[in-house]
Amino acid sequence: MIGEASFYGLYLPWLMPLALLALIVLLGVQRVLAAAGLYRRIWHPALFDIGLYVLLLWGLSRLSALLQ
Repeated sequence: MIGEASFYGLYLPWLMPLALLALIVLLGVQRVLAAAGLYRRIWHPALFDIGLYVLLLWGLSRLSALLQ
């Protein structure tokens, strides 16, 4: 996972596109959880969202490491 990604000549650390992708996935998961009414059962939604984001980012980084 060490390296950089080039977007039209702009070199970014590889973690930045993964972080943006994890944020997009998190927004989708949040909508699904809110529509299902599961946020009412979560004690602290903000902490849950942060934990879910970290897990998504970790999963995406592991997936990208396997695909390289």
